[in-house]
Amino acid sequence: MILEPLVAVDGALPGHLLTEVTALYAANREFFALSGDFPDPDDIRVEQVAKALADELAHPDAEVLLARSEGRLAGVAVTLAHHPDPTDPDPWIGLLVVAAELHRTGVGRELATLVEGRFRDAGRDAVRLAVLENNPKGLRFWTALGYLVIGHREDRARHRPCAVLRKRL
Repeated sequence: MILEPLVAVDGALPGHLLTEVTALYAANREFFALSGDFPDPDDIRVEQVAKALADELAHPDAEVLLARSEGRLAGVAVTLAHHPDPTDPDPWIGLLVVAAELHRTGVGRELATLVEGRFRDAGRDAVRLAVLENNPKGLRFWTALGYLVIGHREDRARHRPCAVLRKRL
């Protein structure tokens, strides 16, 4: 699996990549129904995904990583090198989504390991993330990878209750 950063070309995201990411998001209906990130998880549109990704990339410390395996999009990870809270020293994984047909095949674990490796290579010694309280599958996934719950709070964007997890690298 390789990771490639999503980069805007002349201020716009390439259409073929938006189509791929939209299909991956749409196939993960269950997660997006829990998250509320899109108005209708049964009808996720390219324009909505373009706006969501542009909003992520507008943050100077954010990176959207496309995971490819055998030439196809296997997953998407959104990372944040520095949290907006100045007292939080750790980078964050803001989102990790795997192609639905690859769930429970080890691809999510591999993608998480690659993201952690990027942070480790950058000299970081831990990483954090938040899991929505209504997502027990997500919590099981991350705790199986060695993440520990260190607190509970609302997310900054939508005020949804979350468990905050941390892993030493």
